[in-house]
Amino acid sequence: MPERPDRRTAEKIQAKIRDLEMFFFLATQNSMASRWCPWEIGYADGVKSLNRILVIPTRDSRGVTHGNEYLELYRHLDKAQTGGIGSYDSAGRGIRLYGNQSL
Repeated sequence: MPERPDRRTAEKIQAKIRDLEMFFFLATQNSMASRWCPWEIGYADGVKSLNRILVIPTRDSRGVTHGNEYLELYRHLDKAQTGGIGSYDSAGRGIRLYGNQSL
């Protein structure tokens, strides 16, 4: 990212988001404070189907999950109740992505 992002910067980001098969959003304290990251997921929302956007939430040492309410609209990664890692939609329906157990 250049020191002073401009229209060309935005166009490059938009082109990359369009070209990617999936858009992953790492929800950290820094990404949520960024002026660009929320704009990027908003842009992805307009050009990708919901099953092509995946939020990866992070938690701090106190167990607080980083992210804003609108991120709950998208699929997200979390621990599966039966072990492993799952991908869940906004209604809580999940599919197991990694681990030995079914969801």
